[in-house]
Amino acid sequence: MRTKVGSLLTAVTLGLLLSGLAVAEERAVSARLDAVIDQALADKRVVGTVVLVARDGQVIYHRAAGEADREAHTPMREDAIFRFASMSKPLVSAAALALVDQGKLGLEDPVTRWLPDFRPRLADGREAVITVRQLLTHTAGLNYGFLEPEDGPYHRAGVSNGMDAPGLGLEENLRRIASVPLSYEPGTRWGYSVATDVLGAVVARAGGAPLPKVVERLVTRPLGLRDTGFTVKDRKRLATPYADGKPEPVRMGELHVVPWGASSMRFVPGRVFNARSFPSGGGGMVGTAGDFLKFLEAVRTGGAPVLKPATATLMSTGQIGTLEMPGSPGWTFGFGAAVLVDATLAGTPQSVGTWQWGGAYGHYWFVDPKQRLSVVVMTNTAIEGLPGAFPAAIRDAVYAGLAEMDAAQVPTGAPPAR
Repeated sequence: MRTKVGSLLTAVTLGLLLSGLAVAEERAVSARLDAVIDQALADKRVVGTVVLVARDGQVIYHRAAGEADREAHTPMREDAIFRFASMSKPLVSAAALALVDQGKLGLEDPVTRWLPDFRPRLADGREAVITVRQLLTHTAGLNYGFLEPEDGPYHRAGVSNGMDAPGLGLEENLRRIASVPLSYEPGTRWGYSVATDVLGAVVARAGGAPLPKVVERLVTRPLGLRDTGFTVKDRKRLATPYADGKPEPVRMGELHVVPWGASSMRFVPGRVFNARSFPSGGGGMVGTAGDFLKFLEAVRTGGAPVLKPATATLMSTGQIGTLEMPGSPGWTFGFGAAVLVDATLAGTPQSVGTWQWGGAYGHYWFVDPKQRLSVVVMTNTAIEGLPGAFPAAIRDAVYAGLAEMDAAQVPTGAPPAR
């Protein structure tokens, strides 16, 4: 009896201890994250944000701060709906992989099997074979207009980036993309591009329905992502978009052009309300931080109910071999996201195997499988919320808080088992 009582006391004490450590972990992370968010708002680098952090499947930090609409003095709320931009890519990639699991789509399928008229050529006039795998990994030879000079071929052809050109139809955008010579032989380089828009058209054909219906059937409905899709279900919760500016971010108008390298990125916030706009697999979805966290956690923990475990692993492991991601030392690319292979080279506290991406409207997310960690950072400020100081500071604050707890020793003095 004394042995059973002693074991019970040990279990209870250990449970209380672990519970106390979990609370301390949350406090350590919360204090640092609150400071980062408060400073970004005080510096007027972002207008509003929602930040979620989950560890071991439990949310250890959640906060909505700032304003969803500055001029209307509307506070940001945790269930605010954001324009996802490139956060659409992993969701559409997951739909494609779900079709692979079902045997309805093959990774090595030539795109022409599904889109017979999509036949872009190389600069020398040769027709190239593009596969589904190459669309998923951005090794298809395609490009984005904002990565070219202002007089580049995508600009001249009027190719949409998925966030502009309201009313432009899918077939016409595919025709425009195919009219531009490929940047390189498919499979020989990595280049961020409209590949996921083309993938979306493939998914629609293979799934036997328009892309929004296929993504709903295969991804958002099984996961219960009620606010995520290609249309806004509650406009009152839609965050107003802003762009970087001095002394504070500026409210986006009907068309807003943001400088990007040697070119610029075009935003048309009203595109999402135009039913004639093609459903952009690379940038056309909307949703909440909570919905996206649920999606990330599903993939992190094995993919159910969307993907088979082995397929979910493909999303979060490198798929481009020795090809390099220009400008991203230490990173490679999987299916829909970048994957960390050298933390020192990348200059990040994240663990090797971390996968991440973001969205040009001002979002950033990552999953660190080793730390059993998922983080979603949504803002309504482009582009500070993506490559700016804010998301990097959030990332560093999370790891600093976790390190503080990892350095703490488990208190001694628990009663021995009898």
